[in-house]
Amino acid sequence: MKFVDLYHQLLDASLHGDPQQKKKEILAEGGDPYQLDCLLNPQNHPLIWRTGNCMCASENGTSPCMSHCVFDAITRDEKGNVTIDADKCVGCEECVRRCKEKKLTASKDILPALAAVHAGDAPVYAMIAPAFVSQFDTAVTPGRLRSAFKKLGFAGMVEVAVFADILTLKEALEFDRNIKEENDFQLTSCCCPMWIAMIRKIYHQLMPHVPGAVSPMIACARTIKTLYPQAKTVFIGPCVAKKGEAKEPDLAGDVDFVLTFQEVRDIFDFADIHPEQLPEDDRDHSSKAGRIYARAGGVSEAVSQTVKRLRPDRKIAVRAQRADGVPACKQMISDLLEGKTDANFFEGMGCVGGCVGGPKALIDRDTGRENVNHYGDESPYPTPIDNPYVIELLHRLGFDTVESLLEKSDIFTRAF
Repeated sequence: MKFVDLYHQLLDASLHGDPQQKKKEILAEGGDPYQLDCLLNPQNHPLIWRTGNCMCASENGTSPCMSHCVFDAITRDEKGNVTIDADKCVGCEECVRRCKEKKLTASKDILPALAAVHAGDAPVYAMIAPAFVSQFDTAVTPGRLRSAFKKLGFAGMVEVAVFADILTLKEALEFDRNIKEENDFQLTSCCCPMWIAMIRKIYHQLMPHVPGAVSPMIACARTIKTLYPQAKTVFIGPCVAKKGEAKEPDLAGDVDFVLTFQEVRDIFDFADIHPEQLPEDDRDHSSKAGRIYARAGGVSEAVSQTVKRLRPDRKIAVRAQRADGVPACKQMISDLLEGKTDANFFEGMGCVGGCVGGPKALIDRDTGRENVNHYGDESPYPTPIDNPYVIELLHRLGFDTVESLLEKSDIFTRAF
């Protein structure tokens, strides 16, 4: 049985039957126990799964999977098969794209996530990434998407852009506090796990310039669990690397499951749910700053505008440099280390185009960027400091002033 067929059978059973019974039937028919365990217990496996024997090699004898992994997460086992080191892999999926034999695939959290929703013993919240705009259909508004998740059994849907707003405030305040001289600089910390992994694992000498902020995904999950302690959280976006971020030792337990847009589309298809036909259920109120995190340059633009809004008389403004795609990010860091730039704020995105160019996006990145920009322009609030809903949420969480975000907090601060 092909892996994709196995996946579809178990997904259908999760929505309309008994996945454990289906597992027994598949095993009785000679199904692959390893592949079954990957789908049913993804937390026990790397971010990239091998769906068959993979011994592909280029003319010089090296595997294209191995040669294009910047984190050296791929080796060969005693039989010559490629194998993934779970501790090194960040989920960039470059090996999946390069595998000539097409025997590698990204992990899927879909079955345990649905099991948590159906268990009914705790409310489960969907956390949708800012890149979601028009991914499922141009007629799928945020309100209709929220209705679709509720129809599946989720307690609700939260836009992570609201927490991108909060992290924008934190990063703007960090910049104002830390950048006092012309040669000072800051590396944005709050968005892309591939970018942060690159700094931590390859350019660790730059870590003192990375503020200790969590990502909007983690901030959203921690806030939900602060307000609703029994809740479970499911992040949904275009990125496999977010699955790796959710497993990092200091973050584990904040996000219970991570699904990609492609996984959610599969759920809607098998559940026969058509979000574009459902009623509106509007709730969230994010600013333009939080919404444009989804595209390259969005974080630096958001922080720059917020610094101007917070400190209009500041002498040293944000001079941003951004890069998207791993090669461009490495070049930007090289320029920084060699003193070839006068920027003081560096934004890196692992995917070309930013999150809208993620490997599990459902539309092309140029269309995604246009949609995100339009959604940002629709917000009545240009920056988070102008957003009364953000200020109200901060008050509920115990932050009496915006400036108190600079204090170490368990919700928005990370101990690198």
